[in-house]
Amino acid sequence: MRFILLSRAYCHLCDEMEAALRPLIGAAPLDVLDVDAPAHAALETRYGDAVPVLFADAIAPERELCRYRLDADRVNAHLAGAREIR
Repeated sequence: MRFILLSRAYCHLCDEMEAALRPLIGAAPLDVLDVDAPAHAALETRYGDAVPVLFADAIAPERELCRYRLDADRVNAHLAGAREIR
């Protein structure tokens, strides 16, 4: 299980989401992608200022867990579902 957070360096909401998320996910990998980085130009085009966005496993509409503010219930539900699969 992996989480992907779309973020910006100057975004206080991004910082808040990441800080609140880390204790919830424990050792699960978290990839933080800065949409302003040249390597992520397509993400910047697609999401613009609509950050932070948290995805489960892959950047895809059906994998979006929350946007702007952390939805702890959705993250916990995703974590619980992943534990049941194991």
